[in-house]
Amino acid sequence: MESSIEVLMAAEEKMDKCVEFLHHELSGLRTGKASPSLVENITVEYYGTATRLRDISNISTPEPRLLVISPFDPSSLAAIEKAISAANIGITPLSDGRLVRVPIPELSEQRRKDLAKVASRATEEQRIAIRNVRRDANDQLKALQKDGHITEDDRDESLAEVQKLTDNHIQKMDGMLAAKEKEVLSV
Repeated sequence: MESSIEVLMAAEEKMDKCVEFLHHELSGLRTGKASPSLVENITVEYYGTATRLRDISNISTPEPRLLVISPFDPSSLAAIEKAISAANIGITPLSDGRLVRVPIPELSEQRRKDLAKVASRATEEQRIAIRNVRRDANDQLKALQKDGHITEDDRDESLAEVQKLTDNHIQKMDGMLAAKEKEVLSV
């Protein structure tokens, strides 16, 4: 038997995961500035195992338009270069035998608009996911009331709380989207 509190906690946890996922998605969108988050989750074929780039190297940004990747194992340089090229994120790695340098090119106006659309689409997908969590929680609360585990007043109170959680999480995501659009569209 679940209680309305358990349903609310589970819904909030799922909504938090949606916000976290969106944050991760937006941080991977390339702006005009170099950021380790552009490449840190690229998977590299390292001794036959798919490994994230951040797990086999240090990634730094010595200049605003340059990423420097220094692998822990110099023999992985070629694999890192290949993985970055294969990731198809619009950047070309340059190796000097010890480090991989990744210059970040200036974004065109059209590319900026496209990135803003991608950010919008990702945000909308997570809004939909949050609304689905809200619907599931509401259905569970109504079922609890129907089965006699909670009263109508508890159900109504809990439904209002679910709506408040939904509004708060969507507001957080809208703020994240606005910040990312401002970052992407600024020259």
